[in-house]
Amino acid sequence: MTEAAIEIGSLPVPRHVAVIMDGNGRWAKARFLPRAIGHQRGSEAVREVTRAAADFGVEYLTLYAFSSENWKRPADEVGDLMGLLRIYLRREIGELDANGVCVRMIGNRGRLPRDVLALVDEAEARTRNNRRMTLTLAISYGGQDEIVMAARALAEDAVAGRIRPEQIDAALFASRLETAGIPDPDLVIRTSGEKRLSNFLLWQAAYAEFIFVDTLWPDFGRQELAAALDEYRARDRRFGARPE
Repeated sequence: MTEAAIEIGSLPVPRHVAVIMDGNGRWAKARFLPRAIGHQRGSEAVREVTRAAADFGVEYLTLYAFSSENWKRPADEVGDLMGLLRIYLRREIGELDANGVCVRMIGNRGRLPRDVLALVDEAEARTRNNRRMTLTLAISYGGQDEIVMAARALAEDAVAGRIRPEQIDAALFASRLETAGIPDPDLVIRTSGEKRLSNFLLWQAAYAEFIFVDTLWPDFGRQELAAALDEYRARDRRFGARPE
């Protein structure tokens, strides 16, 4: 791909891109390196893709950083991932803030180590008023849990008489999700060749376009993102309707 091909900031791009970052472990294994090195290289890819998305005019970027199921991984790997999250938040928040990026987190905050949660809170508070792009980090996140919590909240409101059951529609339900205020993703990208959602944005991705690439996440960068955006723009989004 030529440099000219990736200068797409002035062309139509998806408003919201969500990425399932997959393949850190396989990247490391292929190079006979510890998994921790793969996760470290993956964090570097996060930096490059975040910069590129902002340059290309993406308004919302959501990254699946750590799923609710990832807590089942070996304790040392979970520790490595939490350590990288600490490093990322400390090292990148200054640049993200300077570049007008608003940082948000979705997921179960109660399971995070206290110091990690403090760093997340600090990043959100510091960047709250930024408007160039919203970077949402899905950490300890599970789409099924999110849907259950939204349903429970609506049920509690109905029992308390604050709403009537017949008032519940898709818009009201979406307002109780953690992504309330963020448009649904237009494009979901998954790296590493796997072709599944893995409990990511199950409600929100109902009409998203999907692109699955074989590239492992540590090798996914500016050009790979540009290629995915090019493919997205070539598609015909119908949202269940039929063109005239």
